[in-house]
Amino acid sequence: MLQRRLFILLLCFVELITSSVVHLTYALSILSSSMVADFLQFFTSIRRFRCAKVVPISNILPDCTKSDLMMLESELDGQEVSTAPVLVGQDDSPIVLVHGIFGFGKGKMGGLSYWAGAEKMDHRVLLPDLGPLTSIYDRARELFYYLKGGTVDYCVQHSSWHGHSQFGHKYSQGHYPEWDEDHPVHFVAHSTGVQVVRLLQQMLADKKFKGFENTSADWVLSVTSLSGVLNGSTRVYLDGIRPEDGRTLSGICLLQLLRVGVLMYEWFDIPFLKKYYSFGFDHYNLSWRKSGVLGLAKVLLNKAGPFASGDWICPDLSIQSSVELNRGIKTHPNTYYFSYATKMTQKLCGLTVPSSVIGIHPLLFVRALQMCQWRHPSDAPPCDGYKDEDWHDNDGALNTISMQCPRFPECHPNCLLGPEFKDGQALQTGIWYYSMIEADHICFIINRERAGFRFDILYNSIFQRCRKQMKRMAFEKVKSVCVCAEQCICHLSRLDSTIR
Repeated sequence: MLQRRLFILLLCFVELITSSVVHLTYALSILSSSMVADFLQFFTSIRRFRCAKVVPISNILPDCTKSDLMMLESELDGQEVSTAPVLVGQDDSPIVLVHGIFGFGKGKMGGLSYWAGAEKMDHRVLLPDLGPLTSIYDRARELFYYLKGGTVDYCVQHSSWHGHSQFGHKYSQGHYPEWDEDHPVHFVAHSTGVQVVRLLQQMLADKKFKGFENTSADWVLSVTSLSGVLNGSTRVYLDGIRPEDGRTLSGICLLQLLRVGVLMYEWFDIPFLKKYYSFGFDHYNLSWRKSGVLGLAKVLLNKAGPFASGDWICPDLSIQSSVELNRGIKTHPNTYYFSYATKMTQKLCGLTVPSSVIGIHPLLFVRALQMCQWRHPSDAPPCDGYKDEDWHDNDGALNTISMQCPRFPECHPNCLLGPEFKDGQALQTGIWYYSMIEADHICFIINRERAGFRFDILYNSIFQRCRKQMKRMAFEKVKSVCVCAEQCICHLSRLDSTIR
């Protein structure tokens, strides 16, 4: 018995070291590739600058064009020419791509794109850079101010409870300041990003932003989820979140190593590295300049900081936390919802196993195998109706059942789209349409070549749907106005009869 326990502990230790090395190697490879790409781009730009020759435009134009150019210059002399993009209501609504855990937006990781260049497939795309490891709540607040502008306000109650500054990054100019019910946005979110978007929409409906009393759920025209964690994941238990409560960390685990590494990275606060990547905990003042050695000791001993208060992303991804979050988030009647659920597993002799060894990323293969065999403690089920076998299908990071639609604690209206579904078919608001894709969790991000031709098909489909199908018809507003007018007329009639 003792030998068996020691053997199991040895296997766990080997698995922990292997997972740590694989994850660290993958992270360093992405960081180094972005730095190399930046260096090559800088070096190439210098060579082009040195080789360039300035030639008067009149020397390279034909005589007929020269006269036209002189006439045009005289006509435009003294006039102001506007180069700002023209926004025409919903027809030009921005598509906001919201990254997932460990992700990054525009301005980070040099010229590397989290979305593997998909943002170039549409003319009006925004790429917010949110905290890669900050909580869903914090990221939802950051996303609002990224679009609307202003200083990120995490609210007094939340910030005091978790022990961080109330205010964060200042956006002197919002990326879509006209955002409102008449100028809504499309959200396309990967992984944890979808819960950020859903919580943000609920905050808009509940008018949770001070100074913005006219917000509503109708500010969001559509939500598209790509491998979205709508109901939590069993992977966080394998990485170190205790399955009994879904919030605290086990003593020795992958997430404990991550915690120490993140805290050291944030404490050293090296500007060159932070330029490329930041974990998003600036509002916790973890830098050595502000916290000192004593502050570092406190966070490492888990006496303070985001990991001590649970204000970070991984506890939010447990099934227990997701159920609690879903309890307060609605599927709103005037918003389109679409979800792509990914899977890289199959049934073999009654067991769920990875469907491919070559097709799945090496970073995810071990976890995919472990998630296929996961057994939750029987005395502490994470939610009502939980069955282990329902959660075995996965994509190496998330369970497929979790990506389809919000199911726990109550199942939201949903519809599975089969192979017969074609782009262009009518969709209804207030329903989660979901489609199944054979792919792993990172197939459609970072590296475009992994997905091959499916990459263009997927994102073309998403963007075309946003532009052509997901529109809020004008008659809906007219109908609501008519209802209000009818109510006013009825009220005036009753008032008139009372006076008489």
